[in-house]
Amino acid sequence: MTSYVVVESNVLDAEKLAQYGQLAAPTVAQFGGKFLAKGAAHALHGNQVFTNKAVIEFASEQQAKEWYYSEQYQALIELRNQAMDSQFQLVG
Repeated sequence: MTSYVVVESNVLDAEKLAQYGQLAAPTVAQFGGKFLAKGAAHALHGNQVFTNKAVIEFASEQQAKEWYYSEQYQALIELRNQAMDSQFQLVG
């Protein structure tokens, strides 16, 4: 069953975010993921804590987890945390 990783974030350092994005995107593709949407988010209802969102599609929950916990992606966590305050959620 198709699964989605939903990333909510606030930028802490734009330069580091650009670097993180360049390094993280190939890891997503390596595990069969693809970005469906990313950018500024606008609340239609409720309080919005994070200003940006990304939705990444994977063929299965297992594939999404294999990407997130992969050595390649985990090596980027420190840079990610310097670049943005974020929350990752797995749906599906």
